[in-house]
Amino acid sequence: MVSLEDILSSNTSSDTTNSIMTFVSSVCINVFIGLLIFLVFSVLRPRLRRVYAPRTYAVEQGKRSEPVPSGLFAWIPAALRVPDQEIIKRSGLDTYMFLRSIRTMFIMFTVISVLSALTILPVNILGTMGQKGLNSLSLGNVDPKSAWLWVHVGFFATAVAWTLRTIVGELRIYTHLRMWWLTHPDNASRAGASMVLVSHIPKCLDESGLADLFDVFPGGVRQVLINRSSNKVAKIIKKRDELARKLEKLLTKYALQCTRAQENAVKHNQVFVQPPRPTFRKPIWGLPLGTQAEVFEYYASEIAMCNHYIAQSGKTLDKFTRQPSALVMFNRQVAAHMAAQTVLDYEPLSMTHVSVDVHPDDVIWSNLKMSPWDKRIRGYVSFVISTGITIVWTIITAVLSSLVQVDNLARLDAFKWLKSKSNSWALGVFSGMVPSLVLALLMTILPWLLRLLLRLEGTARKSQINLRLLHRLFFFQVWNVYLVTIFSSSILVIAVNSINSPENIIHLVQTQVPQSATNILTYVLLLAFVGAAKEIIQGVQLALRYLIPMVCAKTPRAIYEAEQPSEFDWGQAIPTHSLVFLMGFSYSFIAPIVDWFVMVYFGLFYLIYRYQFLYVYNDKTWVTGGLSFPKSVKQMLVAIYISEVYMVLMMVSKISSSVSSIMRIVVAVAILLLTIVMHLYINDVYMPAINYLPVKKAVDIEHNPRLASEFPNVVGSRYENEQQKSLLDTEQARARNRIYAMYSSLVPRSLIDMFLWTFPNTLKPSHSAIGDNNGWDRLDDEEAATITHDSHTYNFESRKTRAFSMIDRRPQANMNDTELASAFANPAMRAKPVCNLWVPLANAKLFARLLWEIEYYGQGTILVITDGTRISEKFKIEADLEFALEEAEVSDKNELSWAQRNRPTHI
Repeated sequence: MVSLEDILSSNTSSDTTNSIMTFVSSVCINVFIGLLIFLVFSVLRPRLRRVYAPRTYAVEQGKRSEPVPSGLFAWIPAALRVPDQEIIKRSGLDTYMFLRSIRTMFIMFTVISVLSALTILPVNILGTMGQKGLNSLSLGNVDPKSAWLWVHVGFFATAVAWTLRTIVGELRIYTHLRMWWLTHPDNASRAGASMVLVSHIPKCLDESGLADLFDVFPGGVRQVLINRSSNKVAKIIKKRDELARKLEKLLTKYALQCTRAQENAVKHNQVFVQPPRPTFRKPIWGLPLGTQAEVFEYYASEIAMCNHYIAQSGKTLDKFTRQPSALVMFNRQVAAHMAAQTVLDYEPLSMTHVSVDVHPDDVIWSNLKMSPWDKRIRGYVSFVISTGITIVWTIITAVLSSLVQVDNLARLDAFKWLKSKSNSWALGVFSGMVPSLVLALLMTILPWLLRLLLRLEGTARKSQINLRLLHRLFFFQVWNVYLVTIFSSSILVIAVNSINSPENIIHLVQTQVPQSATNILTYVLLLAFVGAAKEIIQGVQLALRYLIPMVCAKTPRAIYEAEQPSEFDWGQAIPTHSLVFLMGFSYSFIAPIVDWFVMVYFGLFYLIYRYQFLYVYNDKTWVTGGLSFPKSVKQMLVAIYISEVYMVLMMVSKISSSVSSIMRIVVAVAILLLTIVMHLYINDVYMPAINYLPVKKAVDIEHNPRLASEFPNVVGSRYENEQQKSLLDTEQARARNRIYAMYSSLVPRSLIDMFLWTFPNTLKPSHSAIGDNNGWDRLDDEEAATITHDSHTYNFESRKTRAFSMIDRRPQANMNDTELASAFANPAMRAKPVCNLWVPLANAKLFARLLWEIEYYGQGTILVITDGTRISEKFKIEADLEFALEEAEVSDKNELSWAQRNRPTHI
């Protein structure tokens, strides 16, 4: 049995050859696997458009991307040449800010890597501490008495100062972009943009009472919708939908049988005989004990009964229980943002949760009925469970990480072969891959558990769950991945060896901490190459869109749904990238070789994500206006703090009797204090202006509606006079402003101006897709004249053909009150009292008669749609992905009657 003393003794031994072999093996294996998967993707991409380019056909016209040529690596220039404004137009501000943060980190580590290679890396290599292998490249190889340590301090101070300046610049640009996004007509015209969701409303307040309460805000209240729910109606809707799916599947199967039978009759010159319709015994108490009945007639009749119940329920509120929450829509957008920041009641826990910018698909309706005390108790329980998960996960990761260490496994008879000299390559591969793979697999389960806990806490919106998950998962990864797993061996060595000799702590810190760089490198390598390749190959989607549909997608609707673009997992991706940023920045002065691989990591992911968001991902409900970016900034600040604590500890560990060593500690502490000051500055200046629309911005837009569509002036001040405003109206000024938005946070404005003065052709207007008529740069004069921002009187008729809506099929502010009440009600209240069946039309005329019978049995509540789908010559069901199914479907009996009267003559 392996004892703790054996583990510690093995970890204290410096096996230089093993360290180098582990690193080299990890690099070779990860690069090989990554390049192989990239090559497989490049070969499969033109052939599997359903997986690798669904955004070229499966989204609305204005948000589609141009198809990529079939060249092997043609996807790389296609993804890189798309301008930033085009990304905002197609995918939204959340996507753009996420890509921008990855690009910023890539540029940061590119500069830091070059700077470290010119400064501290030669100092480490020429150190006199006698370290070998990879340790000779780290700070541990520098003599504590050496004056060259000032190079490390100076390098780190420069890196921290430039990073903080970049963060402040990015926040300044993001603030302008968010205000632009909030007030842009495509976003501000949505009904949800002027709406708030209020929870924990007292029973004494009804619709009129809430209207009087919120009418104090500018423009007044347009409509108040108190949320209601009914478990019985929800069950009937669920039953109806299940019956409709079964009936679609049975009709599709029967259509195939009719087509085959007719083809056989024609082929053998026989009279066509329609196949017998399926029958079954009616269920009694859930068992098939009733009389024999025809399946089609039974299902259609049952659907009709459910639809009649749903229709009757919608005529009265008696069947729906009032919930302690409501949606309040204002006449002006700024009023909603003011209400979200206001103390609404003096009673404890009354109306304490108010969120702005509501979308009905984003709301978790089942959580709106919770009382404030219930949510608070659930929050405490969730905190206790989260703490327990952290402890359990810590034990699991520590044990598994220790078990897969070669030095421990080699003590077992089955793994002794790993330590033989003839198997050094296998030893390196095992050491470089297995521990990182085990850690990565453990981390894939965690987000699901944390997301479930956040939902059980009573969080009202899905987007809020993802935003809260960003921080919770990040700190969990910092603890379990960064500290427990990677530093566990070093911390154990330091702790055990300093129990009897506390004076050795300083020496152990400066020798053991740099040795953990190998673990950092192997983990970053795994994420950089294998992780990036896993992201672009889309293995799960490859199975879902090809393997599973071949087995499960038996109806046109199932095929159609399988073709819809997947959504990006924001809650898991952002914390992982922040963790890699922490790894790179904290080891930038300890083991600068880490920075080079972190640079490769962010460079690969930036390229991949640009392609994925332009051609693969399509998030319909994750539209927060980039609110994940400030959380990413906070995680970057945490990384800087941890790095500065490392710097202080390393300088303390290398203290000597000289004044210079003490001054290095003072400078390291000063860097930490400077970061605290900058953090306070960020919280005071930028954070208050991020979440809500400032009143001054709303007033500016009201006075000059054209500003809502002009790309914001990200570096200049407000227009002081008309002459300054007219200067910005020129094409060159717009081009200059866009360049400022891209690079002014990383490069001083004076250098940008010098570059533009040297290369004036950069400012020439291009004929790209982001010209004046893209709907996200500026409006035409005719359109600008018809905009009155806060009163919501938009002339969108001229913009409908552009289809550049910010969000797919969002309810617009020009809806009437009845339409708004229906669009933003509980799903049980806004359920359609009709059923739409989408089935292929068989070649037999008798099958068309069956479809008429289905509608007859449905008693005027079932519409059979046969357009957009057909049966191929090989008897396969095909669905037209360009077919507008949602436009063909009906929502009430009047629309159903109109659709039946105007349907094609072939049915």
